[in-house]
Amino acid sequence: MNGMSGFVEQTVSVRGSGVHVVHGGAGHPVLLLHGFPQTHLVWRHVAASLAEDFRVVCADLPGYGASDPPAGEDGPARYAKRVTAATMVDVMRELGHERFSIVGHDRGALVALRAALDHPDTIEHLGVLDVIPTIDNWAALNGIGGVFAFHLYLLAQPSDLPERMIAADPNAFFGHFLDTWTAAADAIPADIRAAYLTAARAPRAIHAICQDYRASAFVDAEHDRIDRDAGRRLTMPVLAMWQDPGDTVLPFDPQRVWADWAPDLRTHVLPCGHFLPEERPDEVTAAIRDLIGEDER
Repeated sequence: MNGMSGFVEQTVSVRGSGVHVVHGGAGHPVLLLHGFPQTHLVWRHVAASLAEDFRVVCADLPGYGASDPPAGEDGPARYAKRVTAATMVDVMRELGHERFSIVGHDRGALVALRAALDHPDTIEHLGVLDVIPTIDNWAALNGIGGVFAFHLYLLAQPSDLPERMIAADPNAFFGHFLDTWTAAADAIPADIRAAYLTAARAPRAIHAICQDYRASAFVDAEHDRIDRDAGRRLTMPVLAMWQDPGDTVLPFDPQRVWADWAPDLRTHVLPCGHFLPEERPDEVTAAIRDLIGEDER
């Protein structure tokens, strides 16, 4: 399911596997990356608006949606955000974009962060939605915070236990997050919700999602630690957006966390649930436009 009128659907072959993308518009290139448990469709509203002024590419992460799993021997290292980021840089180059801006939500934001850290001469602007870096996230989770983030621990289990548990009722498992993480009841209509569940419940996708989370537990956090200890920081303008937690007390301060990584930082807090691009597409689009600036149009 494309579901994005005016966008061209394509599979880009890089690093031995196919990455599914949709692209449209003209101008400065912007890559949009989705999160768990979704596909590129999370950007359908934002991408349509941005395409009026920019060249917009939306990709399914490796193993998610219609993208192949990464090539090579199976293991969490294949799903490291460093590897996925390099894959996305290669995808954009195949599409003719040597330099571009990147915005990600959730898991896609972690890939976008790694792309910006590892490829600072390629990434011109970075946007991260409703997430903090992996190393900061693991450090913040303690006490009852672990209850609400139980999936981080379950999906990262090194055996095939999570795959087997999810396969017993994937619609209930993935539907739990689509339903409970959304504040706006109409943000994810029935056909889009069905498309997410259809993509996520495929055995190949379930395994890829688990490997993605295993990578965060056993690979990505170490990459973050090495960068932090070396004093590496983001050199491009950065946009960080997150949901207003309301009465919930977060175990971390997103503003402080991102300020430690990004000297040139702008932030927005939106009254919504986790799925910002679907619940607050106009505000997200406006913030991305402000990030990239008039000079790139």
